[in-house]
Amino acid sequence: MNTTEQVSQQQKSSKFSIKNIFVPDYENYEGVRRINIYVMRLFFALMFVFVATDSWKFILTHEGAWDPIKAVAWCTWAAYSTLALLGVFHTLRMLPIMLFMIFYKGLWLIVVAHPLWSAGTLKGSPAEEMAYMFIGIIIPILFMPWKYVFKKYIILEKKKK
Repeated sequence: MNTTEQVSQQQKSSKFSIKNIFVPDYENYEGVRRINIYVMRLFFALMFVFVATDSWKFILTHEGAWDPIKAVAWCTWAAYSTLALLGVFHTLRMLPIMLFMIFYKGLWLIVVAHPLWSAGTLKGSPAEEMAYMFIGIIIPILFMPWKYVFKKYIILEKKKK
């Protein structure tokens, strides 16, 4: 391939196109498709905007003694959602935050919402609204780059020297 063809090829790959968001991007995202990166960034931003805002507001305006269990929950939400801001800019590095979200919401849906739903008592219960919000984890589950997660966090591939 001559220099002109190389430049032309680089220009084609650097241009935004719908087709490019569905192919693995080895140059910028270690083989993860751009669509995965964009959806994950959106969820990191949503985590930051909604969860961090609510949790920090609650923490900063709380008066009186804290119930230690509730304080742990609010502080956990504040910490993880604030760290989600890093995920907007360093998406692949912050995937453990996304995995944490998928795990705790999925676990809650299994141990709290499912038994209520199975018994026909979810509708009208205090858990109903949260169950509807938590069911949205389906989207991050679908767009999580699972191959990358297994390679980087579970199999722990060896670094090249």
